[in-house]
Amino acid sequence: SSSQKEIEMDKGHVVVVPYPGQGHINPLLQFAKRLASKGVKATFATTYYTVKSINAPNIGVEPISDGFDEGGFADAKKEDIYIESFKANGSKTLSQLIQKYENTNFPVNCVVYDSFLPWALDVAKQHGIYGAAFFTNTATVCNIFCRIHHGLLTLPAKQEDMPWLIPGLPPLYFRDLPTFIKMPISNPAYLAMKLGQYPNLDKADWSFANTFEELEGEVFFYSLL
Repeated sequence: SSSQKEIEMDKGHVVVVPYPGQGHINPLLQFAKRLASKGVKATFATTYYTVKSINAPNIGVEPISDGFDEGGFADAKKEDIYIESFKANGSKTLSQLIQKYENTNFPVNCVVYDSFLPWALDVAKQHGIYGAAFFTNTATVCNIFCRIHHGLLTLPAKQEDMPWLIPGLPPLYFRDLPTFIKMPISNPAYLAMKLGQYPNLDKADWSFANTFEELEGEVFFYSLL
């Protein structure tokens, strides 16, 4: 009935966009399922290469393109090539997906995007809808990289500058840090993707973190997100 459709429309339609890696797909898929359990229409937008592996009966699943539709990242071979291709092709096909629903009973009114894909926020804002960042890393990791982005911590991390004293965390020593923080040149594309989560974050309407208060309540309280 028309009244039932109005009730369903009022609950909104959220498109959830993960980075196509298992550690990113899983938490965002669970989040999409949680939205659906609350009566929100949730559409999971993932790459052509991964879309066939998604089994979620209560949510919609739609493909978007990373430019390597047959083999995904393996066909790109290099991180920087893949990231740029996904930005170009993903922006276009995500926009087309939003347009697909514009004149239906379920227009998209929010994009929840993996923080590794900040271009998805730009797409949401181009369509005049809400955008929310979802950080799949822990609040501790996000806090550290956000401080690096803001210039409060400098790279490369050096033994003589240890320990790093970050509110809400125990002192971090040189041995506690991953290699690409000690040696940024070891994986510059991945480091760039980590730091690329933050430049347009102030435009996001909400930020979500893959954590819970009992585990990281204090560090999240002091987070810059």
